[in-house]
Amino acid sequence: MSILFGTAGTSESFKAQGYKTSVQVPQYTAKMGLDAFEYQCGRGVRLKEDLAAKIRAQAAVHNIYFSLHAPYYISMSSLEEEKRLNSVEYILQSAAAIRALGGQRVIFHSGSCGKQSRQEALDKAMDTMRRMVQAVDEAGFQDIVLCPETMGKVGQLGTLDEVLALCSVDKRITPCIDFGHLNARDQGSIKTKADYAAILDRMAQALGDERASRFHAHFSKIEYTAGGEKQHLTFADTVYGPQFEPLMELCYQRGLEPVIICESAGTQAEDAAAMKRYYQSL
Repeated sequence: MSILFGTAGTSESFKAQGYKTSVQVPQYTAKMGLDAFEYQCGRGVRLKEDLAAKIRAQAAVHNIYFSLHAPYYISMSSLEEEKRLNSVEYILQSAAAIRALGGQRVIFHSGSCGKQSRQEALDKAMDTMRRMVQAVDEAGFQDIVLCPETMGKVGQLGTLDEVLALCSVDKRITPCIDFGHLNARDQGSIKTKADYAAILDRMAQALGDERASRFHAHFSKIEYTAGGEKQHLTFADTVYGPQFEPLMELCYQRGLEPVIICESAGTQAEDAAAMKRYYQSL
């Protein structure tokens, strides 16, 4: 797998160009010069088998790599055991859906800390992570790659180190590094190439294998407040970061092969294409 560029959901230009159904997503994605698409199941996994089969067939025709974002209400760290067990079930539903689409990666949020310490929340999430791995194995989804995501709000579980801790549960667990989220939760911490390098170095140190070069990534500029993430922006914004160019340069120089999913607000295909063009210019 080489470095891939794609989008989370469709840009506003999808409908503006006359596309109407999700079966047309691979065709549109390829037309925009992209290689990947992250299917959004944030509000629940409702993908019907016959529709998934049609999308998968088109993805094969246009050579589009599919990943899937699991429901937002997953909470691996909840104080309520029932919610944690339900989260395992949502991962199983997501695994079935991404397999139907012909992909492997399931991206998900870990949850929030709530009224417990960060360590207590992480301990619960680690336990839930182990249950998730066991559940996907027992269900025959050993090939599915679980990708916990770094989060943008300070109260959420999902610092870089917390995500890397979750990845230590099993060799298949691959981090989803959301650079916009990390930048937002740490008040604009990603400004230079060295800031990106520190993140990549920490990941390589913690994982010690090819997951550090074939990680999953989300990228967008994000407005933030003292509490972290406020809203996703587009690359046209000149106030908030991070800038994508230093990351592209490091990916090229280090021979990294991540799947980079753009989450800009409405211009994600156009912005993903801008990242890909810059990378190719190197």
